[in-house]
Amino acid sequence: MAYDNNLSGIISKNDRKTDDKHPDIKGQCEIDGVQYWVDGWQKTRNSDGGKLYSLRFKRKDAAPAQRPAPAPRQAAPSSGFDDMDDSIPF
Repeated sequence: MAYDNNLSGIISKNDRKTDDKHPDIKGQCEIDGVQYWVDGWQKTRNSDGGKLYSLRFKRKDAAPAQRPAPAPRQAAPSSGFDDMDDSIPF
């Protein structure tokens, strides 16, 4: 009989954290047969100062995020001085 990992996972301290924006904890889980990466950041609750973790889940099989291609450059509008000689050395 195979072990059912559904709705379970693991997290551990992120030993590779080098920036405040990096997650404090990292891990993985399975939800309805889909594998996810788990990232967590330790936060302080405003109401009583208690600690909590804010979590983010990202599918393991998701395509990496790609930056949109830059918009093509458009020619600058004419300044009215197109007949000027550009070879003047000053």
